[in-house]
Amino acid sequence: DKLDEWLVRIKSELAEHDAAHPDSPAAPFAVNQIVHRSNDRLMHDLEACVKHEVPLVITSLGAREDVNQAIHSYGGLVFHDVINNHFAKKAVQKGADGIIAVAAGAGGHAGTLSPFALVSEIREWFDGPLCLSGSIATGSGVLAAQALGADFAYMGSAFIASAEANAQDAYKQSIVESVAADIVYSSLFTGVHGNYLRPSIMAAGLDPDNLPEGDVTQMDFGSGGNTDAKAWKDIWGCGQGIGAIKEVSTAGEIVERLKGEYAAAVAESRAATGRFVP
Repeated sequence: DKLDEWLVRIKSELAEHDAAHPDSPAAPFAVNQIVHRSNDRLMHDLEACVKHEVPLVITSLGAREDVNQAIHSYGGLVFHDVINNHFAKKAVQKGADGIIAVAAGAGGHAGTLSPFALVSEIREWFDGPLCLSGSIATGSGVLAAQALGADFAYMGSAFIASAEANAQDAYKQSIVESVAADIVYSSLFTGVHGNYLRPSIMAAGLDPDNLPEGDVTQMDFGSGGNTDAKAWKDIWGCGQGIGAIKEVSTAGEIVERLKGEYAAAVAESRAATGRFVP
């Protein structure tokens, strides 16, 4: 079982790191689970998460109390993807510990709301952990997410184009060579709207400017999609922030870049505050 193998490897390698670096232990890791009823692997994958006591499980496409309870049984946390305030409230009501606000421009399944609006509405009632996703690929973007009221910035596309990522080299290179205008928002591939790389759609023999709408009633996350070209194997998910990604780097190099950009953005914001606030 591939997930079980991955979890054994992740836990053992992190344990080795912690033993060698007791003053800088590794951060918690997470497993992403689509909990839609069509995902016929869900209960099997959930059993693996419980077995290995995965510290953080990220769920999407339908908050489920049974999933949350299983993760809570050993002290794990559940963060749930949402694209609007209504879904955020449902997720918390069903036991989610944190919210991931998936705003416009996020990679993969994404909404259309501005991060300004989405974070503001959620923060009117929710004071728990809040992540913001959507076109964030720089240190200044991380700072902006915090300024809006999020606790964390949530990014993925930048790390797909990393040396360690288990993605095709062509996928990584396409991210490096593309910009925001190369992202196509479509519901065709899974029945749910998401953002995808234009070159991958063209490579599948489809016209990215004339894609039919997907059928939400035919969502199938067990087989991987609703067309012969499967999301995410052939049709590559990606967010609009990829213009900031100039090369394939190691994850460590990406983190160092983000740290430097964040520090520079903090300094610039302080200088700007001094100019605009008496």
